[in-house]
Amino acid sequence: MNSEALAQVAVPIPGSPVPVTGQTLGVLLIGTSYGSALGLSTFLTYLLVGIAGAPVFANGAHGLSRLTGATGGYLAGMLLATVVVGALAGRRWDQRLRSALPTMVIGDAIIFSFGLYWLHSFSNQTWSWTLAAGLTPFLFGEALKIAIAGTSLPLVWRFVQK
Repeated sequence: MNSEALAQVAVPIPGSPVPVTGQTLGVLLIGTSYGSALGLSTFLTYLLVGIAGAPVFANGAHGLSRLTGATGGYLAGMLLATVVVGALAGRRWDQRLRSALPTMVIGDAIIFSFGLYWLHSFSNQTWSWTLAAGLTPFLFGEALKIAIAGTSLPLVWRFVQK
């Protein structure tokens, strides 16, 4: 499961330039599975391939405009979240439910902090609009992704350790 494949699962949100994708789940899993350094290089390679013209971003998009456009902050946040979540996994935070769920919340908070700040700056809209277009429609899906990543990893570790 990788971020590129999960980016192709994209559902447009009316009134928002940001689609719902499975990409944040991919980022959380890449960070915890690959660790900080390999996660960083993997996601950075994904970004560079997309900038170079491969249709790997949401809805098969590509090019530098994805980083400089409305979704650029989310992509930058994903890069940093991969590193942070990978570092926490290196401290074995992904092995127990009580620490795995907060790890995923931290990763998601990084992604949305960068994404919302960038969206607000890019759109020149109010913060109310930014939250309505860039956060509110995603809350339910993000809760599901956090639950999937935060509960599956401790289960996988239990199996691996046996």
